[in-house]
Parts: sequence; structure tokens; C-alpha cells
Amino acid sequence: MLGGGAWAADIHDVRLWRAPDHTRIVLDLTGPVEHQVATLKNPERVVLDIRGVRLRTDFSQLTLKGSPVQRIRHAPRDGDGLRVVFDLDDEVKPRSFMLGANESYGERLVIDLMDRNARPVVAKRVQSEKRRDIVIAIDAGHGGDDPGAVGPGNLYEKHVVLAIAQELHRLLEKEPGFRPVLIRKGDYYVGLKQRRDLARKAQADLMISIHADAFTSPRAHGGSVYALSHSGATSAMAAFLAVSENSTDAIGGVMIEGKDNDLVRILTDLSMTASLEASMRIGGHILQDMAEVTHLHSRRVEQAAFAVLKAPDIPSILVETGFISNPEEARRLATRAHQQRLARAIFSGIHRHFNESPPPDTHLAWLRSNGRSREYRIVRGDTLSEIARRHQVSVVALREHNGLQDNRIRVGQTLKIP
Repeated sequence: MLGGGAWAADIHDVRLWRAPDHTRIVLDLTGPVEHQVATLKNPERVVLDIRGVRLRTDFSQLTLKGSPVQRIRHAPRDGDGLRVVFDLDDEVKPRSFMLGANESYGERLVIDLMDRNARPVVAKRVQSEKRRDIVIAIDAGHGGDDPGAVGPGNLYEKHVVLAIAQELHRLLEKEPGFRPVLIRKGDYYVGLKQRRDLARKAQADLMISIHADAFTSPRAHGGSVYALSHSGATSAMAAFLAVSENSTDAIGGVMIEGKDNDLVRILTDLSMTASLEASMRIGGHILQDMAEVTHLHSRRVEQAAFAVLKAPDIPSILVETGFISNPEEARRLATRAHQQRLARAIFSGIHRHFNESPPPDTHLAWLRSNGRSREYRIVRGDTLSEIARRHQVSVVALREHNGLQDNRIRVGQTLKIP
């Protein structure tokens, strides 16, 4: 046996995340290490050699289902080293890098197993040449190794916002004329630049990033809506949250490349005033509807330099659904009912904006120009007055158009919108 000083670091935890195009393995370390990664054929394997390290955790705790990893083996190597072998059922392209300690984690070794011929899954935008759907990119913040803010009882922001995003996706999917796209479909991390790129590949008409952040004081509470700022932040809270959200690439683990190109993109963003104006209008609609289901931290659309909003050609907003650092608000955010109410409020604001100002080549614009009736399918939580307000018609007109005797409606029922 070697003495304790022979090892430079311990591996005290291991995590595995599955994303659409890769599998990420993260080793938590007590200090930095040197490592090498190699691939072997027949059968497919990835071999990880780490110098001066001691294993203090168990790889058998990992859930490998859905990943290309079939089995993980390990053995000592060269006295004070460790060899880890990932047995695979398909070819992958490995990459690895060290991440330094931050406020959430210590030193980490990240191994990404990139799927062969991986392609991002995006929605097709065009329904027909003249009547396409409006594409909404829904971005659930954080994910994977980046939990986001953590509230009482280990309530993770990443889980709360994914549930709200999935509910918003469900509502939009049922609405004729809209096509929602989830940027993050599960518990894995997506870099801030990649989130913008995925929205652009989906040819989104709107990108909405959903969060539930924290503040240094547990008294901070309420929902907010943010757009990109061309200059400084419009409030101290906006500046604080922008710094917090923009640091997530360092937590989630993203290798920063192409800084010059990114600088060009940011400078381009600052000249795209049309996208910002649309973002402000959509944000205002969402704020009005959020006010009916939760307290608002600010009743105006705030602005700050959120990195995730810097898509030059897509109106983009960031919605803070509440503060997980506030115990009372955290309890509500943890409930399915409140998550659904928030999703419905966001949906209502989006729906109202695009019915007022549909892009000219869309199905909604075609209906509007041809004076056609639209249809709406009732979902749980709907009321006739809310549907009338959302579509900018009176309750009386809505009842008469559908032959209703009163305001009672049922889930699954289809209404024609005059």
C-alpha cells in the first residue's frame, strides 16, 4: 500500500448526464489532475487514464440506460494512477477537459462522449410556402451539472423550469398555428451560445428562456420578464440576475472557443433594434398575464445583458417565474398546479401577441387576412372569459358564435373564434 501523500487528488463523486447528441460524465475531484483519453476498436471502448488519483466513489451507482455506455470498468495503473474503461455499444468521439472550482463545485474532470453523426433535432418551420406555423423556442434554464438556484428542501431550479417549459410546450402544441420547440428536453446542460444556435436552427419567431432564480435576501419575491439591454441594466436586480445567469457556462462546463466570432455576433446583436422592440412587446403581454397568477417583482419589462438572449435575429425574453430563495414562493413553485398556472400565463401572453401581430407568412396571418374563424381546443384550467380576452373578442360574441347558452365549457371541447 502507498502512503496517503502518493495521490494528488481523490475522486469523491461521479455523475452521468444524457443529452440528445452526447453523454457527459463528470468526475468530482479534490484537486487538479493530469489525464489522457483514447479510443479502442473491436469492441468499441473509451479508455481514461488519470495520474495521481484515488477512487473514493462507486461507478455502479450510475444509470447507463439510454447512453452508449454499456459498462464501466476500472483498475489501478502505475501505482498511483487509475484506468477507467467505458465499454460502448456504438462509436463515439470523446473529448475531455478540466474545470476549475467555483461556488457550486470543486475541481472537475469532464468527459463528453459525442454521438457519431449527431445532429440537433429541430422543428420544421414551414407548413406550406404561404402558411407556416409560428415557431416558439422554449428554453428551460440550467440542467445537468448546473442545478441553477437551490431552494429549501433541495428544490432545484433546473427541475422546476423544465416542468414549466414542458407544460408550455404542451399548451402551444395543441394550439393551431404554433409549433413549439424545447431547447432542453431532459436533465442535461446546454451551453448559452448553443441555446441561441438551436433556436436559430429551428427558425424560431420567439425564444423564451424560463428561470426561477435566487437573491441574497430571502425576502425577494415575485415574477419578472427581461429583455436584452443595449446599454446598462435597468435595475440593480436585473444586473444581479444577468451576472448570475451568464456564469452558468462555467458551472455547466463549456469550452469557450471562437471568441472573435462571438464578439462579432454580440456587436451585430446591438444593432438589431426590431428584435428588441418585439421582445419588449411580447414581454409586456406576458407580464400582464403573469400578474393574474403570481406577485410581480417588477411591473415593467426589465433589461440587462443576458447572454442567452443575444440571438441577433430572434425576439428573445427571459422569464423569472419567482425566487426559489424565498421559502413561501419556493413552496408554490414546487407544486404542479402553480407550474401549470405559470405556463398558462406565459402561453396567454405569447398567444395574444402573435394574434395581434402575426408574421405575414404564417397561418395566423392568413386567417386574419381572410376573415376566417379560428379554432381553439379547451384544456384544463381554461375559462370562457380568459379565452375571449386572449383572442380579443367579447364573451357574448364567443358564446353566440358557438351557440353556447352560458359560460360553461369542458376540457376537449373545440370553440370557433370569430
